[in-house]
Amino acid sequence: MEEVVEALLNGDRETQIRAATDLGRLSGRQRHKLAERGVVPPLLSMLHSQDFEAVEAALFALLRLASGSERNKVRIAKAGAIPTMLGLLQCQSEALMDHAMAALLILSSCTANKLVIAASGAIQILVEMLNGANTGGDNNGISSMSTQAKLDAISTLQNLSTCHQIIPLVVSSGAVFSLIHQLGGGGGDKSSELVQKAISLLEMMASWSEVAVEEVAGTDGAIQTLVETVEEGSPQCQEHAVGILLLICQSCREKYRGLILREGIMPGLLQMSVHGTWRAKEMAQDLLLLLRECPNYGSRKKQLKNEQLEQIMKEIDAEGEEVAGTALRMVEEMLAKLSS
Repeated sequence: MEEVVEALLNGDRETQIRAATDLGRLSGRQRHKLAERGVVPPLLSMLHSQDFEAVEAALFALLRLASGSERNKVRIAKAGAIPTMLGLLQCQSEALMDHAMAALLILSSCTANKLVIAASGAIQILVEMLNGANTGGDNNGISSMSTQAKLDAISTLQNLSTCHQIIPLVVSSGAVFSLIHQLGGGGGDKSSELVQKAISLLEMMASWSEVAVEEVAGTDGAIQTLVETVEEGSPQCQEHAVGILLLICQSCREKYRGLILREGIMPGLLQMSVHGTWRAKEMAQDLLLLLRECPNYGSRKKQLKNEQLEQIMKEIDAEGEEVAGTALRMVEEMLAKLSS
């Protein structure tokens, strides 16, 4: 370990690259001791080099130092790593961008770093990068993002959003628009990991910000995309999608009920009320009741439909998951009764 410290502090280019590579192979305890010996500043200096190999080796070493150590994450951030990482995010090398994004993701997982990262302008840069990837254009010279970089960017925003005072910054950065467009990406696959990451963050934001709810509801094609996710997404994606639609409908039922119904939500929602996750079933039932209730009309026919819906829901719950065929028959019966 002494050789690694000496090489990083006083070595030439080749020696530093070798030492940074060797550092990555050490055990967690050894890496922690090295961080205490002052290896972070020389590694950060290597990031300012124009030498691809040196920058890559230093990034990998910093990733290894930060991994599994909250103290090292704080130490690296305090040494000034964040502005340097943000600069690397805008380089022309996809490999370096991926490494820098991974490093920023790891640093953002530390509670003590969240406000520092938010104050650095990272949120706006990440959102602009996602917007550039959405349009397929060249965003201020930024090379196209890999799928992994997109996943890490969204995960970084999610890490930061666990500090709820940061959520307004994320919303005001235009993240809602970026995330909605991610839902329509991936060749239309509503079950992809990218869609799952994006819609999870979108629901988190909507749960904590009325402005986020309004932005989602007001974005062209957003409600349609959410309904498609209810129909075609993985169980987790469906759960987040129905959660967002429920928040939208609860925010102003009179304004959004018709918009949601016109997108053909009912079949997918009814299926979810039977086959969804435990949380999805509850939210699907709440949304069904919101969509079906018509207090302004007050007709006996509408009231009967609501009673039928509640009764069939109870029957479905009583059946549980033992006989899927019976549950499907109940869904068909419900559709028939509600449309009559």
